[in-house]
Amino acid sequence: MKIALVSEHADPLAALGGADAGGQNVHVAALAAGLARRGHEVTVYTRRDTTGAPTTLRCEDGYVVRRVTAGPPTEVPKDDLLQYMPDFGDRLGEHLRADPVDLVHAHFWMSGIASLRAARGTGIPVVQTFHALGSVKRREQGSADTSPPSRIDHERRLCRDVDHVVATCSDEIAELRALGLSPPRASIIPCGVDTDLFRPDERRDPEGPPRLLVIGRLVTRKGIGNTIEALAQLPDVELVIAGGPRADALDADPTVARLRSLASRLGVEDRVRLVGGVARAEVPALIRDSDVVVAVPWYEPFGIVPLEGMACGRPVVGTAVGGLLDTVVPGETGEFVPPRRPDRLACTLRALLDDPGRRAAYGRAARQRAVRLYDWRHVVQQTENVYRAVAGAFVRPTTEVIR
Repeated sequence: MKIALVSEHADPLAALGGADAGGQNVHVAALAAGLARRGHEVTVYTRRDTTGAPTTLRCEDGYVVRRVTAGPPTEVPKDDLLQYMPDFGDRLGEHLRADPVDLVHAHFWMSGIASLRAARGTGIPVVQTFHALGSVKRREQGSADTSPPSRIDHERRLCRDVDHVVATCSDEIAELRALGLSPPRASIIPCGVDTDLFRPDERRDPEGPPRLLVIGRLVTRKGIGNTIEALAQLPDVELVIAGGPRADALDADPTVARLRSLASRLGVEDRVRLVGGVARAEVPALIRDSDVVVAVPWYEPFGIVPLEGMACGRPVVGTAVGGLLDTVVPGETGEFVPPRRPDRLACTLRALLDDPGRRAAYGRAARQRAVRLYDWRHVVQQTENVYRAVAGAFVRPTTEVIR
């Protein structure tokens, strides 16, 4: 098949760890690479946000990235990108008419807006993955939500107008139903993990103190501050925080300053190490040098880091939200705590750190679960099945869509 993946703000080749560069970038890159390995012709369309990178690039993984000019060729916060989506959609439409594809898969709601505009009149079906929903963000963040006010209405229209929706977890299905999506038009396909890259190994410093790892974007909803608060009740434990700007730019970052100030107030600054954004190839070693991966967001559309921790054979202590409800099995691969409860987090971590046998058993089970259910090869196969069914149904309306 010829497939267009549209990811308006999340360039698959972008450096990770910034405010708008995280799990979606990883997901789109891995999906594109996996589809290319299976013989499909894949092009990823993203918005051009710099003048210093080529507008068209064939990646080593076999797919093409096209950076479409829409708005200024500079970094723009994703919540400010809606104004450029009509232009993005028009430019994308020019590409699709010049080089037709069998299917467009839009990633994020603004990509969906642009994709529907681009595909109008072409006969090309559009599949949508939201990655995050404005209805959830509005509910969880309230007045702190910086999304455009029209986001939820746009998401509701996408649920009505796209040909199929791929949700990443079961929790998302209920939210999509509330937006008006009928169940037969949705499939659940999780995010994946590279189980060859993320694999178990021993800590390089096994005699060192117990070590916790938090990795991801340094945004408030990720619960990093709550983890620092829990550390105050774990006197012999280290905490490594990876994400945000490069290590040489940490001192100028206001979020880093806030986290450091919290650690100082709690008297744990000597046991908190912020390492900044790290290259993807360095992430497995960071995970393996920890004893427990902590992922305690207040809400989470899916959450790739828990999968990466599981694939490396590390137990995960997470919050019972979003995709973690599917990936983490409490009492088997890790434990759940309520969001925003550092006291409960500290208690759960203390019990797990004091029980190396349980940690080891959780780690083994976590690795097995990651390989069995979340290896990218399985995820790509499931996605391909949906593509073929949707493309077939578009031509032959009697074809049953896989769900």
